[in-house]
Amino acid sequence: MLNSENKKVFVIFLGITLIVSGLIVISSNYLNEKVDNAYTYMNSLLLEKETEEIVEIREEVDNIDDATSSFQEETNNEYVDPYLSYYIGSIEIPKISLNRGFVSIDSKYNDVDRNIEIVKGSTYPDVEKGNFILAAHSGNSYIAYFHNLYKLVLGDKAYVNYQNKQYIYKIVNIYEQPKTGKISIYRDTSKTCLTLVTCTRNKKDKQTVYILELESVVDK
Repeated sequence: MLNSENKKVFVIFLGITLIVSGLIVISSNYLNEKVDNAYTYMNSLLLEKETEEIVEIREEVDNIDDATSSFQEETNNEYVDPYLSYYIGSIEIPKISLNRGFVSIDSKYNDVDRNIEIVKGSTYPDVEKGNFILAAHSGNSYIAYFHNLYKLVLGDKAYVNYQNKQYIYKIVNIYEQPKTGKISIYRDTSKTCLTLVTCTRNKKDKQTVYILELESVVDK
């Protein structure tokens, strides 16, 4: 049993312990709040920086439907590309065995029903911070040049050959858009980009957009 003196000392000790514990809890909460505030502030700064760099670009492209027609010319049972002499460059994506030419943006053959189309409003690959936008059909027809684009993932490469140079791009974003006749392109406008557009596989009301950023340029 504690005597009265010991009880008094115990009560004082207990009171001091509770006060110190309370101060520790209060201090901990205060510090945690300060850390949270600092974290939130840093995030806001990063978000502001990201918003400045990544700008929503809205560019119109024609509604891209799956191709239903078949186009082919044959000579001695061998296919002859009727647009070969009109090509000013080509796109290669080795992963999906794509190697196809494209004509100039103002050519009458620059049409999604004939070729891989350069979308109006595009810039050519040699324009710094520009956006080279290509559209093509998916599906199973002969002109469905982007049929296998759905197999691509982030990090995959595409190569554009243009004016004796090869432009090497890497996929940095893939997203779907409603098929409305317009498409929104979200890209970092401080980078030189390649954008590929085609119908989304197994989704008649969607289109898929592939954003690629330029990694390097080599002489051909």
